[in-house]
Amino acid sequence: MVDINKLVDTKASTQSKEVFWDQEVYDREIKNIFGRSWLFLTHECMLEKKGDFITTKMAEDSVIVTRHTDGSLKAFVNSCTHRGNSICSADSGNTKSFVCNYHGWVFSTDGKLVDVPLREKCYHDELDRDSLSLKTIRVESYRGFVFGCFDETAPSLEDFLGDWGWYLDTWMVGAGEGAELVGPPMKSILKCNWKVPTENFVGDGYHVGWTHASALHVLGGELGGLAGNQAEMPFDELGIQVTTRHGHGFGVIDNAAIAIHAKRDEYAKYMEETIPKVAENLGEPRAKLFNGHWNCSTFPNCSFLYGTNIFKVWHPRGPHEIEVWSWVIVHKDMSDEGKREVVKQAVRSFGTAGTLESDDGDNMVQSTQVNRGSYTREGEMNSTMGQGYEGEHPDYPGIVGSSFIGETSYRGFYRFYQEMMSADSWDDIRANDEHWADCFPNKNYWKDRIAAKAAEAEGE
Repeated sequence: MVDINKLVDTKASTQSKEVFWDQEVYDREIKNIFGRSWLFLTHECMLEKKGDFITTKMAEDSVIVTRHTDGSLKAFVNSCTHRGNSICSADSGNTKSFVCNYHGWVFSTDGKLVDVPLREKCYHDELDRDSLSLKTIRVESYRGFVFGCFDETAPSLEDFLGDWGWYLDTWMVGAGEGAELVGPPMKSILKCNWKVPTENFVGDGYHVGWTHASALHVLGGELGGLAGNQAEMPFDELGIQVTTRHGHGFGVIDNAAIAIHAKRDEYAKYMEETIPKVAENLGEPRAKLFNGHWNCSTFPNCSFLYGTNIFKVWHPRGPHEIEVWSWVIVHKDMSDEGKREVVKQAVRSFGTAGTLESDDGDNMVQSTQVNRGSYTREGEMNSTMGQGYEGEHPDYPGIVGSSFIGETSYRGFYRFYQEMMSADSWDDIRANDEHWADCFPNKNYWKDRIAAKAAEAEGE
């Protein structure tokens, strides 16, 4: 029996190493987390025409997402209601219907069973087709990004994102044209637990200067000074880290949106022209974020780097393996040359064989596989960096940490992880809405810090 309170200690900010290895923990995650959360499916730019479809996964379930004949988005489980065969093996395409290649049952683009071979002669016209439609999935879109949810009692996608939607609008809305994904997704297999890359992207600015030190020396530019985590770097002046109600979070390095790009002429021009428009459209705080480099995760298993512009989903394949799907983010109003530039640089750094992707992959595999040892799994992991140096911010919603290097977002991710693993239903989760941030005791951190700086300025 899984004891969630022993797996995650929100007061001590520790996690048992069992969370990266144990099969029973994983089985509970599939039910309580992946069975209740909104999971990323695709972008609407890949479903523009009626009949367009993609196949994807929600945890380990195969799913079809379609643009139905009435223009609406539909999603359903990719398993025939006759003998369980998958009804679609293509990654994407356009179709009028889905036909199971086992016995020829035909389903429409909304998942309804519309035809069965020998229905009159062998079924004697007694088959109840209405009851044999494919299992449907809730599907909703936020700024063109499409998510699905198995749980009918879950909040809307917009409510699930909550304050995270305010941050996402920074680049999903931006100057007004919005963003889209360039696909099809690049795919690879990693022998790691799904939480390792999710927690890395949600808040691990700490590893950048160490894991990627050699690459940063080669790349140079704005991030070159991070190589080796030199203590003289003014870390408290370079950015922030944020966690929100439902475990979504990110860290941002100020003025570094395009820093990872070696060839950036068009991207730099686009940013220079667009930042003032973002300020006019969304205000100065988000214009500042728009010009930053973000490392982010949308709970539970969708991550991205804004600036580098790589977008990922970590599909679990048991507790010790994931399938990584990667797209490239581009702004719709970029020039074609600018989009090509961004795609090339994003793939070069964080594509399947990217320079920085390879650095991370080794750490992610080792952080999982070392837990094969039973004595190792008796240990704990620590996420106390910056604890107490975080609170409510006058400009930014959620709980905001003092530096982009910290573990505020780790603590926020595992706080909600524990909540979902412990809760019997979404009603239990909603009951905590008013108190979700109580595990961050120094909520006045920013108020006190700003007041101290004001007093210091007056004294000068």
